[in-house]
Amino acid sequence: MSKKLPPSVTPASFEEAMAELTALVSQMESGQLPLEASVTAYQRGSELIQFCAAQLEKVEQQVKILDAGMLKAFHSEDSNEGQA
Repeated sequence: MSKKLPPSVTPASFEEAMAELTALVSQMESGQLPLEASVTAYQRGSELIQFCAAQLEKVEQQVKILDAGMLKAFHSEDSNEGQA
């Protein structure tokens, strides 16, 4: 009889999702997870990646609004060094 998986929980924040994703990757890289657990971890990781991508997209849209839709290229002070 297979064990019923709990429903996926939406992370409370981007940081929480990244922490969970990091833990999943560590578990998977250890090679100690059984096959079924590896597949479940992979599925959860995919969900977390989608959540993080959506959060980043929201932030990008907020930045565009705050910057009046005119994103400017970033030029660090170091990029002008060596030019005389």
